[in-house]
Amino acid sequence: MANIVFVAKEITGDETRVAASVETVKKVKSLGFDVIVEAGAGTLSRIPDREFEAAGAAIGTFADAASADVVLKVRRPSESEITGYKAGAVVIAIMDPYGNDEAVAAMARAGLSTFAMELMPRITRAQSMDVLSSQANLAGYQAVIEAAVVYDRAMPMMMTAAGTIPAAKVFVMGAGVAGLQAIATARRLGAAVSATDVRPAAKEQVASLGAKFIAVEDDEFKAAETAGGYAKEMSADYQAKQAALVADHIAKQDIVITTALIPGRPAPRLVSRAMLASMKPGAVAVDLAVERGGNIEGVVAGKVTDVEGVKVIGFANMAGRVAASASALYAKNLVTFLETMVNKETKTVVLNLEDELIRATMLTYAGDVVHPAFGGAKNGDN
Repeated sequence: MANIVFVAKEITGDETRVAASVETVKKVKSLGFDVIVEAGAGTLSRIPDREFEAAGAAIGTFADAASADVVLKVRRPSESEITGYKAGAVVIAIMDPYGNDEAVAAMARAGLSTFAMELMPRITRAQSMDVLSSQANLAGYQAVIEAAVVYDRAMPMMMTAAGTIPAAKVFVMGAGVAGLQAIATARRLGAAVSATDVRPAAKEQVASLGAKFIAVEDDEFKAAETAGGYAKEMSADYQAKQAALVADHIAKQDIVITTALIPGRPAPRLVSRAMLASMKPGAVAVDLAVERGGNIEGVVAGKVTDVEGVKVIGFANMAGRVAASASALYAKNLVTFLETMVNKETKTVVLNLEDELIRATMLTYAGDVVHPAFGGAKNGDN
């Protein structure tokens, strides 16, 4: 009997994505697995059950998870979901482990082999499995679209017989994957775009997209990047100088989009109420870090709020607002990772604890929390 891969329906209230697509169901079938998709799992991502069935999946219920060897999800399973999985099952999802030690420990107690897709190392081999990049790319795009909807003026410069409308000024804070896509999208819509980042390498990337780079470029700035390509937390002195420069710049902007996240830490506060108060009437700000506390003072998760006369957009799960596209990319990330675990001869999942992808992403295994960042021993040391 073939091993079973179960695609769960997300139960988190605001989650619209699904961990499979028609394409990935076909791929998993070709690897020799049976696929069961929980009824309605793809509805909010525009994939009706009949399309999964046509691709070769069976449509089932949550009870079918009990027989699954592999469970694919978007969000970390809840306690009620965990009790429905069999011991030894492989569970792959965006696990959000930072600050959720008890939830991780619960998965360990259930005997699950769990993998956090957001911990995928940023190496060449894993580029096609990088969920942070695939989802942040869409979040950056959607941030500009949401801003354009709320902003009650045209984005591009328009020259008409009745006069000229100036281009909207858009300032993007953080030039990682989300920020760069926001820059590119705002430029496509005709806005005048500027951006800032604490990483020196970002300056060239920002300029290549046709945006102006804003930063205090001192010696600390020139050394401010971790080996993993993430932004370092800067000194208080640098932050003060940068804040003064940014405050002056923000006062002239129509739209501000913030994207700054530091793995495992609360989101850094980038925009104060005083900065918002300095902006033009009707200005818009979008906070892509709201799920980690937010970059903008006064942001409210899930809402558009008026803060000092600025419309502050705090939508959580921005990628989920373009669920069909986000699900297609996320599902491909998942199945590409799953394929690295499959023994092609036996058509079963075999966990190689020495594989660098396994070591980087595995949270729990054989009843223990094994990821060193969350209190476990290094994988393979048990």
